[in-house]
Amino acid sequence: KLTVARARKIQRFLSQPFDVAKVFTGSDGVQVPLENTISSFKAVVAGEYDHLPEGAFYMVGGIEEVIAKAERMAADAA
Repeated sequence: KLTVARARKIQRFLSQPFDVAKVFTGSDGVQVPLENTISSFKAVVAGEYDHLPEGAFYMVGGIEEVIAKAERMAADAA
């Protein structure tokens, strides 16, 4: 279950908003340096972000945006 949960987070994390999709999504694209993506990917695989909800990983840029989105989600739920 843990492996599947991490895989789903990775799948959503790699769905970063692209500039070319702005026409369809209305959201600006995000440029994330490769090094940041790789280090964040490794951290997700290692379980450093197991405490964050899966939904926080969807359509965001770097891991900082994931954390911020998770905090907003928690605040909205409270």
